[in-house]
Amino acid sequence: MIANFDAERALRLARHTLQIEADAVSALASRLTPAFTQAVQMILGCTGRVIVSGMGKSGHIGRKVAATLASTGTPSFFVHPAEASHGDLGMITRDDVLVAISNSGETAELLSIVPIVKRIGAGLISVTGNPASNLAKLSDAHLDGAVAQEACPLNLAPTASTTAALALGDALAMAVLDARGFGEEDFARSHPGGALGRKLLTHVRDIMRTGNGVPQVRESTPLAQALMEITRKGMAMTAVVDPDGHAIGVFTDGDLRRLLETPRDWRTIPIGEVMHRNPHVVNQDRLAVEAVQIMEANRINQLLVVDGDGRLVGALHIHDLTRAKVI
Repeated sequence: MIANFDAERALRLARHTLQIEADAVSALASRLTPAFTQAVQMILGCTGRVIVSGMGKSGHIGRKVAATLASTGTPSFFVHPAEASHGDLGMITRDDVLVAISNSGETAELLSIVPIVKRIGAGLISVTGNPASNLAKLSDAHLDGAVAQEACPLNLAPTASTTAALALGDALAMAVLDARGFGEEDFARSHPGGALGRKLLTHVRDIMRTGNGVPQVRESTPLAQALMEITRKGMAMTAVVDPDGHAIGVFTDGDLRRLLETPRDWRTIPIGEVMHRNPHVVNQDRLAVEAVQIMEANRINQLLVVDGDGRLVGALHIHDLTRAKVI
């Protein structure tokens, strides 16, 4: 352990850092001007891409802002300003909007590409801590990210200022998201590998059991034979179908237990006499989460899957939904 480490001092500094950054972000709200709504409108009207750029720590923030925009419905990517001066400027077209991030507003690498960006006709939004800076003055819309002080004890390392820039970028992305009407299904399409993507993009037909994996018998089938079908298919139930393949009933293990309590020779009873008519079903084209809702609402673990005409095309067990990580 370092000899002069003071745990209490470290905690005080951490709390002080968090308070400074929280105050910096809180102060941004009162300084939002019509320039913010102008920036939102510029992005909404952009027919190309939103390019984000910044040097050093501002560049790291810019990458995150670009990623947030891209994942919430606004095509966006990051361009390093120094690389832009050496060829990457060709990525920017007149249909694009450039979001330039610089705390000082005087970053040489950014200012060197601004004239070209303006000449080709691309829009320019800046996020700076100095409204009087050259970058702010040259912008079509300027967002004020000034902070009273950095959280760094030396007031040198970008800390509160980068937090403020990130918060403004998030605010911009959320305002654009809302204006676009970007919803959960849109988000899922941008995040197909995530939990929400699986829930919102997985359809019943993607995970249902089909063909020989679906237990099914006719209404006249003796109960003993139906039980063999239940055992073979391992779903603790069997569907009952009519001659045209329509799902007209279901019989489960639970029904069997209740039936055994009655004093009669149940082995030869036709399944049609003891099945549940009008079974719960779900269409194969519905989302898997809707199948979950039906199961939960009716406290069942299996569900018959039908097509648009009510014909049996598959079956779902709660374990199928668990394996697919829908639940």
